[in-house]
Amino acid sequence: MGQFTKQIFASCLGSLAALFLLLILGTGGILALLFAGSGQNNGSSVDNKSMLVFDLSTTIQDTEPASSLAQAFQNNNTSLTLRQVLQSIAKAKEDSRISGIFLYGKGGIDESGYAILSEIRQALADFKKSGKKILAYDVEWSEKEYYLGSIADQIMINPMGTVEFNGLSVAPLFYAGALDRFGVGVQVVRVGDFKSAVEPYTRQNMSPENRQQIRTLLDSVWGDFLTQVSSSRQIDRDQLQGIADNQGILKPQAAKQARLVDKIAYFDEVLAQLKEITGEPKQEDQSFRQISLDSYANGVLTSVNENNTNKIAVLYADGTIVDGAGEANEVGGDRYARELRQLRDNDEIKAVILRINSPGGSATASEVILREINRLSEKKPVIVSMGDVAASGGYWISTGGKRIFADKSTITGSIGVFGILFNLQKIGNNNGLTWDSVKTGQLADLGTNVRPKTEKELQIYQNFVNEIYSLFINKVSKSRNLPESKVREIAQGRVWSGQDALKIGLVDEIGGLEEAIQYTVKIAKLENNWSLEEYPNRKTWEEKFLNRLFRTEISDFTPASAQLTQDVLKLKDELIIFKSFNDPKGIYTRLPFYLRIE
Repeated sequence: MGQFTKQIFASCLGSLAALFLLLILGTGGILALLFAGSGQNNGSSVDNKSMLVFDLSTTIQDTEPASSLAQAFQNNNTSLTLRQVLQSIAKAKEDSRISGIFLYGKGGIDESGYAILSEIRQALADFKKSGKKILAYDVEWSEKEYYLGSIADQIMINPMGTVEFNGLSVAPLFYAGALDRFGVGVQVVRVGDFKSAVEPYTRQNMSPENRQQIRTLLDSVWGDFLTQVSSSRQIDRDQLQGIADNQGILKPQAAKQARLVDKIAYFDEVLAQLKEITGEPKQEDQSFRQISLDSYANGVLTSVNENNTNKIAVLYADGTIVDGAGEANEVGGDRYARELRQLRDNDEIKAVILRINSPGGSATASEVILREINRLSEKKPVIVSMGDVAASGGYWISTGGKRIFADKSTITGSIGVFGILFNLQKIGNNNGLTWDSVKTGQLADLGTNVRPKTEKELQIYQNFVNEIYSLFINKVSKSRNLPESKVREIAQGRVWSGQDALKIGLVDEIGGLEEAIQYTVKIAKLENNWSLEEYPNRKTWEEKFLNRLFRTEISDFTPASAQLTQDVLKLKDELIIFKSFNDPKGIYTRLPFYLRIE
């Protein structure tokens, strides 16, 4: 009751605060506050000889993040879309006011996978062709930060810092022991020797098949990592592998001796160097001429052919695929089907790029979405661009594309199906609970979760899984023009890297979102007469601000950098997945849960 009273009090306090703000500021004041964010530097007032500062802790996502005002109100880190980053770097290459790029590591890269980072790294490499310099500085160079930073002309590190260079790893979480201890029964039905999404519930370690596929995937991603770093730093791949095997985390002097970094410097020394590049006086109290990447990005994407009637739509399928409408961070089958129908009927839309960053999910929702993709493709070209992950249900919906682009490090494939059947009989009995039933047929309580399924009932679910797997195989066979026998060989629920997927015919081309856009322009014959629109539409920041204004909540304040905090947050993310299990048949095409490459 005490907690309830606190919540009521907090809610009332928040409402009173909002009313007070309205009374003090009035309508004009609120409008002024709402539009204050629009007065930020939009890229058009950049001083000459400015450095573009890229904060490596920026959250980079496929879909549109919260607006800058909402971020400020929620005290979040800077967030940008991948396309904003890519276009900003491309514009800076041609912008005579920009002298170079400063990669500034301040907190690590957590959200982005290696496929997204690869696209950014490629854009930075292209920027260097202009002759402008890239400088990079950090105290603690994490592996992901170093992957980006290694493209720089000069890499610097604080004397108290370290460089992480120890290879990639995956450490799945297994629940089977805990479920058994608490008395939660688990039965599974699946097709595919490599379909390991069920393993956390049935095993306490990886199966040999799962270990094999993850090892192959990691070797592929790590191999590309070594190739890129080797090329940029002019260090032999074998030497880099030796560093990973024998040193792992290097102190500054060791990192410099290994040629992983060029200079050991305190930040004030780096600041002096940046002042020299931008032509600033050497006063202690003055910084260098600069503009942050997020400020510069504000003016990049809004100035090109906005009013053009020939439009290319980029539809982002970002998140777990679920039945129904889904939430903002999910790919709801019904909601995305509606988006696709609207794009089909919009005569201004000449082509559609389906940007997939999804581990899959509901088999039913995946088919609902694919049906509308196929209907759309009958009328307009549909091109698929894969992000960090486009597997299981994410690959299911990609089969509707005319051409599939993937990054070398994209996690894809996982053509397999599974179902998980929980029962609470043991945990109930252990706590004095029992159940009884009356039914008119042997299968009347088929869907119950208070007892294990009988062999006959399990066979019914297995038949569903087999049927959906055969449907999946057939769709891949037709869309990729491969014999079903060949698809069955490369399916089995196995995950592949993008470069391996290209070799076996699951994707058409290695390339990122920008390559997919240029290809779409070409096949739609739009030349320079086009503009881009992104879907689904997001709420404006004014709407988000007002929603936030009239809501009171306690936000997380624990620093996310501590390892223990990171482990707790990962566990939280794992458990959140349970709410996405809403397929009406209980059948899923999904990756092993949170396949994190670290």
